[in-house]
Amino acid sequence: MTETRLPTFRGTPLTENPTETLQIGFLEGDFGIAFLEEYQGRVKSDYKDVSALNVLRHDSGVVKGSNSFAVVLANQILRQEGLRTATQADLEKALRIGCDLIGTYEDTGLVLRSEEDRDFSRNTPLAKDIGSQLRARGIKFSPKNPVMVPLTGLELANGDNDYGLTFRLRENAKVYEAPVLNERGRFNSEDIDEKTGLPTKLGEGNRTLYTRDSGLSRLDLNTVLVLESYNWDLNNSLAYGRVVVVNEGGNK
Repeated sequence: MTETRLPTFRGTPLTENPTETLQIGFLEGDFGIAFLEEYQGRVKSDYKDVSALNVLRHDSGVVKGSNSFAVVLANQILRQEGLRTATQADLEKALRIGCDLIGTYEDTGLVLRSEEDRDFSRNTPLAKDIGSQLRARGIKFSPKNPVMVPLTGLELANGDNDYGLTFRLRENAKVYEAPVLNERGRFNSEDIDEKTGLPTKLGEGNRTLYTRDSGLSRLDLNTVLVLESYNWDLNNSLAYGRVVVVNEGGNK
């Protein structure tokens, strides 16, 4: 499919420093409409119109819906504009400057604990594929020491599995050891690792982390600022899902 230029993205400044150009926002307005047209064209031309990607729609001025596959494809489109989707670290920064993410959810990463998913066998082929790529880079993981891969570090490919899709690690993908995702508990927004966007400790706090103990999971920020790494259904998308765009100085 021929790539088309998108309108200029206008978001909310993600920093109080007026000399920096970092912006963040949803897929809204003319930009959102043009993005969705390009996205839907790519789904048909490049990915056999698979149902796992047919999850985004434009409604009330904003593109709604999100799952892990859709966000990775969104990144492939946004990169041609010098843009990308938000990482968990970006979302935590957005919360600190007052962005309102209550009532929505945002997919930001994948969490791998083991290649055999005892809760959701549909994910086992994907987990083995990603696991093999990680081991080839010397990256270890286990149920006691899961790893988190931001969705910005992945590419989408057609796959011979139940989803019809698989993931490929980009050459510059950042992969983080995330032992905190082996636990469940409460945390505060002040106790966040600025690099990963994950809690540095659990105990007391006004936010909650939910996890599981095997397989491949989505990482997302959900509705009341709950952080989740236990949702194993990579395909599911709901109307309150949002793809969040970050502009680091491109798309002018």
